[in-house]
Amino acid sequence: MSRSVDQEWADRREAMVSDQIEARGIADPRVLAAMRKVPRHECVLEATRGAAYADEPLPIGYGQTISQPYIVAYMSEALGLTGNERVLEIGTGSGYQTAVLAELAAEVFTIETVGPLLERARGVLGGLGYRNVRFREGDGSGGWPEEAPFDAILAAAAPAAVPPALRDQLAPGGRLILPVGSAHQDLVLIRRRAGGFEERILIPVRFVPMIQGGPA
Repeated sequence: MSRSVDQEWADRREAMVSDQIEARGIADPRVLAAMRKVPRHECVLEATRGAAYADEPLPIGYGQTISQPYIVAYMSEALGLTGNERVLEIGTGSGYQTAVLAELAAEVFTIETVGPLLERARGVLGGLGYRNVRFREGDGSGGWPEEAPFDAILAAAAPAAVPPALRDQLAPGGRLILPVGSAHQDLVLIRRRAGGFEERILIPVRFVPMIQGGPA
């Protein structure tokens, strides 16, 4: 019985990757493999589990959401991870993006300002067997200076402007991807070069605002 249920979820994941992600141009084989593997239904609330593989964000409580699968894949691919990187994530949320990053990188450091969400994600990811993730409760706009620099930083919440601390905590050649803006938001990719920072606007998006000033 459990095998057939597991297979049903796997079939839904396969359809999600094929119809929502590959069909829209995501081609990195490591990202596609991670999206096929990570059980999104384990990261959502019980009430929305039936919609876990739908092409939409879902509420996860405390005014926060789990991002649309395509956006998770898009942001992950944009970072160009090869498997050896140390990655900082701002906004643990449900832990879904965290798990995808844990599949793609050597170490993930994730910060969440809403304590109950952090603890729920910690439990989910521990249950799924991820051992390369470190958690912290606090204001993600300040990054994680004790562990910097990072090869990549991903923010899953939108500040009005790029927090300087996140730029500063990038390693040489490091990449930062985040939504920026209030009424209108764009996904921005920043790369640290020898002579400064290269910034590129990617696509319009809609994320929850970055909560600043939480516990440190």
